[in-house]
Amino acid sequence: MNYKSRLLRNFLLALVLILAIPLGSQRAAAASEIGKSGSFNVLSYNVGGLPDIFSSSNPEEYTVQISPKLNAYDIINVQEDFNYHAELISKVNHSYLTPSSGIAGFGSGLNSLSIYPYRDLQRITWNDRHGLFDSGNDELTPKGFTFMTYEIEPGVKIDVYNLHADAGSDEQSLAARRSNIKQLSNYIEQHSEGNAVIVFGDTNTRYTRTADNIEILMTHNGLRDPWVDIVRGGQIPPDGEALMDESDVNGPGFEIVDKILYRGSSALQLNAESFRIEDTYFLTDTGEQLSDHYPITAEFTYTTSPSVQISSSIGGSGGKGFNDLEQIPDAGIKSVTIQSGSRVNGISTTYGDGTTLTHGGSATAKTISLESNEYLTKAVIGEGSRNGGQRIFYLQLITNLGNTVTGGQATTEQMVIQAPNGWYIAGFYGRAGDEMDQLGVVYKPLK
Repeated sequence: MNYKSRLLRNFLLALVLILAIPLGSQRAAAASEIGKSGSFNVLSYNVGGLPDIFSSSNPEEYTVQISPKLNAYDIINVQEDFNYHAELISKVNHSYLTPSSGIAGFGSGLNSLSIYPYRDLQRITWNDRHGLFDSGNDELTPKGFTFMTYEIEPGVKIDVYNLHADAGSDEQSLAARRSNIKQLSNYIEQHSEGNAVIVFGDTNTRYTRTADNIEILMTHNGLRDPWVDIVRGGQIPPDGEALMDESDVNGPGFEIVDKILYRGSSALQLNAESFRIEDTYFLTDTGEQLSDHYPITAEFTYTTSPSVQISSSIGGSGGKGFNDLEQIPDAGIKSVTIQSGSRVNGISTTYGDGTTLTHGGSATAKTISLESNEYLTKAVIGEGSRNGGQRIFYLQLITNLGNTVTGGQATTEQMVIQAPNGWYIAGFYGRAGDEMDQLGVVYKPLK
């Protein structure tokens, strides 16, 4: 797709998203279109935005040249976006930009740009960093990673992580970087349960470096690397000498520390169709690279599952993520219990085989038991403000026979979720701690 065509497509997608924003306080969410499919691309770019005097690039002059070139990509993660953020976004057409994390010394340098809406932005600082005035100077700024969820279209949600791991090759830097990757792996496990995930950024790791542990994101979190799959035919480089064949930067003999990793889910098949180091696009008029890192890009295609779907969700970003998606048994729902007082604290779903999936805390319990020919068809979920964030204040579940169970107190901000014809509400996903912070539903087809 050429540059002008992509601009036109991005404009039309943004227009559709704007027109889809509800004008009232009640939102509707239904899996009205089964078998969705599409494509998008991502870009990871360490833009070298340290103050010009400290940078190995020339950001004062080059950052504004980077800006219009970003319009060829749908979701962009940048690192070292410190002192020239205004220049970086000055010529972009993306509708959704994260607020600047701050200048060097105060911000992490991690920001994102997208044509798709995002929610639940979290900025996490590494537990371990090494080097104040040496070894990469990682302690001079709160390096870490970001987390957010993009909704490519209704029911197509992907958790996206942007990271900048500890630099340096001394023993203490290597140990800090291993800690970084382990911290990220644990966070994905806790907050992206059952979700499609893309991780891309400056990992400062190499597969060939024995002391690095980037592989745990693959072995423990189920992620894939399109560079490994597409460029290297599925072969992870063995430990040994770094792969530095600059005569063919898009060949199997050239590995860089910037990486893209991903996985799909039961509800969303996600495939990387291409991977490329953009060594010829982000150049000055005289052919120089616009940063001291190569940008990398991948094209993804997606298809929703014919056997399970998810709705949009409502609520805030507190608590930990949960998703019944991978745990719902074939047996139908036997009962649902809502724990609530003035707000919704928790929810438990018990299935015909005895499986019970529980999320959140406890309060006053209200239970609905379903007959053998009964199933959930509709959910009304209300959100409200609590301690500076959004929580789930209200939940009503309705069956095909018209029976209901209700918890919490109604609010003006509600989402009405209606299962499509031939489908039913089989479980839930969202975020929860002692209370329910965010909630959506999982659909399955009736048998």
